[in-house]
Amino acid sequence: MHMSDALISAAVGGTMLAATGGISTYSIKKIQDDMDEKKIPLMGVMGAFVFAAQMINFTIPGTGSSGHIGGGMLLAILLGPYAGFLTMAAVLLIQALFFGDGGLLAFGCNVFNLGFYTCFIAYPLVYKRFIRRGFNAKKIFLASMISVVLALQMGSFSVVLETLLSGKTELPFGTFLMLMQPIHLAIGIGEGLITAAVVTFVWRSRPEILEKSAAGEAFGNISMKKVLTVLIFSVILIGGVLSWFASANPDGLEWSMEKTAGTAELETPGGIHEVLSKIQDKIAFLPDYSFKAEVSGNEEEAEPSEEVWPAVDAGTSVSGIVGGVMTLGLVALTGVAISAVKRKKRKVSA
Repeated sequence: MHMSDALISAAVGGTMLAATGGISTYSIKKIQDDMDEKKIPLMGVMGAFVFAAQMINFTIPGTGSSGHIGGGMLLAILLGPYAGFLTMAAVLLIQALFFGDGGLLAFGCNVFNLGFYTCFIAYPLVYKRFIRRGFNAKKIFLASMISVVLALQMGSFSVVLETLLSGKTELPFGTFLMLMQPIHLAIGIGEGLITAAVVTFVWRSRPEILEKSAAGEAFGNISMKKVLTVLIFSVILIGGVLSWFASANPDGLEWSMEKTAGTAELETPGGIHEVLSKIQDKIAFLPDYSFKAEVSGNEEEAEPSEEVWPAVDAGTSVSGIVGGVMTLGLVALTGVAISAVKRKKRKVSA
């Protein structure tokens, strides 16, 4: 559900960038209450995990479409809403800048759609109500499924609303909505199962992580060696190998656009859209999670190669691992900076 710049107007893109910036600033302020040295590595590893997991599209049977996890609810559950939102913003920034996944103008929309509804609506109002009297496997499953599905429905509706406000007549509101909501309901069920599985693993390994996150408390002396080791191994496995097995079908947004407008790619307007597109093309060194294709004089004569599955590709493996490392680094750096500010404030107040 990564929106491209062609889907939104400059006004909508600018407004959503401002909204996301405001929420990020608020999150940075609030996260200082429960930030400690234990949370920083978990934030980084979870960011890398979500980056890698988003590379795997799973097929939605009988539709010709596919979906991937958003990861916002998983981040909120394990890190808390504020750290979860900031981590999601870092994941999407790395994807947009270096892999050309999601537009730069649409960055605020994408963070809001995938991070706000999960971290600040579905997590506190749905998930926490299920687990307020304690954790067990059944509660985790139900809470994960219902909160993920509801958050994704809100996020997909937000995409439709943003295109409407941007004046995209190629995507009539009613038709686009009636395609986006059902397909993302199916995707939400798939993501809910994945979220429940990961959360259940963490609960069985270190239940204190879930308890501390739900209470908004610092992690303290919790040992995270097992959890971090398994997650790091998962990042390498998913990004380096399992990404080859991603479905070749268009994702829910692309599928809905094709059904509505007859194409998954709208024409990019000029002006700020064109400027940002050129900037993104220059920065993205692994566009579409693969090596850049060399332009040759016989490009027009070359016949398109048949898609094979699994798509064994060194570029995909490198993208998965490099992207995971970059995300881990950015998130960890964010956590360290916030911790430094927190320590400085304590010294001043002392």
